[in-house]
Amino acid sequence: MQKVTAIVGRNGSGKTLYIDQLRKQLASDRVRYIAFTDSYGVNVDGQYYLQLRWNQHDIDHETPTVGELLEKAYKLAGEDTEERRKLQAHLYKLFHMEEFLDKYIIILSSGELRKFQLTKTLFANPKLLIMDNPFIGLDAETRDQLKELLSVLTTERDIEVMLVLSKTDDIPEFVNKVIEITPNGEQVYETVDDYYAQQQPIPAQVLSEEKRQAILNLPYHDNDYDCQKVVEMKDVSIRYGERTILKDVNWTVMNGDRWALSGQNGSGKSTLLSLVCADNPQSYACDITLFDRPRGSGESIWDIKKHIGYVSPEMHRSYKRDLPAIRIVASGLMDSIGLYAVPNEQDYEKCHWWLDIFGIGHLAERRFLQLSSGEQRLILLARAFVKDPQLLILDEPLHGLDLWNRRLAKDIIETFCQRRNKTMIMVTHYETELPKGITKKLFLARNL
Repeated sequence: MQKVTAIVGRNGSGKTLYIDQLRKQLASDRVRYIAFTDSYGVNVDGQYYLQLRWNQHDIDHETPTVGELLEKAYKLAGEDTEERRKLQAHLYKLFHMEEFLDKYIIILSSGELRKFQLTKTLFANPKLLIMDNPFIGLDAETRDQLKELLSVLTTERDIEVMLVLSKTDDIPEFVNKVIEITPNGEQVYETVDDYYAQQQPIPAQVLSEEKRQAILNLPYHDNDYDCQKVVEMKDVSIRYGERTILKDVNWTVMNGDRWALSGQNGSGKSTLLSLVCADNPQSYACDITLFDRPRGSGESIWDIKKHIGYVSPEMHRSYKRDLPAIRIVASGLMDSIGLYAVPNEQDYEKCHWWLDIFGIGHLAERRFLQLSSGEQRLILLARAFVKDPQLLILDEPLHGLDLWNRRLAKDIIETFCQRRNKTMIMVTHYETELPKGITKKLFLARNL
């Protein structure tokens, strides 16, 4: 009989605390836990920084590859039996692991990292597998395959699975029980249908009219670029060693466009965006124009960045300094990961304003690393908007957000993009996450 439980609740409700307490009670080496932050990577040497994925010359040759780490994990997990070899082969085939076994672990995409973590964890043949938002960062095909794998594992093996889920509108049908964490304690539902029957629908708009008008009425800047082409790429190709990530990409983003960027895990979506954000050193060898200015025509990285608001899995991964949330938001004004200058009173007012817009003003003085992953994501979204950028680059921005906060973030994005001289590029693996008003779509196929 399948034994699968979903743990659900609002951002900051205490889901992680519930799981931590459960793990302490069980205290068994047969319990395995995959945390939400694993989708942002394995900090191998403690020195990960935002651009490291694109600056491969900075990677030490002792940094392990995916294949080396998986081989080590396989050996440590137990005796080499025929059954375990079949499981290994099945996982490698399911997640297409052969395609990136030779990659350094530090440069995997967020989706590839999630596949790596799942594979490594399942090698251990746990009795209880706890997975925090396991479908985050996975393309639609891989999500379906993972659901099928979990269904088979819990049917054919003596394993119990707990899924900690923020996105609760697609709980897998094989889940037997739902535990909702609320301010008043735990609410247990014996079936998924019972849980859905008790849930109130999310309104079509949750951003208040007052806040919507406040965003629309924000003043414009005298130093904005008055341009037609925000991004123009001509025959752009990116290679790392023998691996081609992008090949002959031609792409033009006009002022006011709202693009949806999609593609399979490892297809190069984040690499493409790193060229726009000037985080990738190969951008200067490519024919790229930003804000009507050819790359390399004299502008600095900071000239470019001051007009771009950005959030991504890589950014979330790189924030390891335990600063107050207000300073994380303020770092967006200076395009820094840490904040090395003290903002003035006017800057702090902007930060508080955007925290309030995202409904998290009460978190301003809380330490970033003490917040839940969903609360952290809201902080980073506020950071992306704080300088009122001309170009919004949102790489899977709704990761880890509950349904209410997803709707709120979409409302804010939709409202912001109604203003003059605003352009947006958004990456997501969920069509339902796209805000209204998308004007164009780009799909990247993976280069094999």
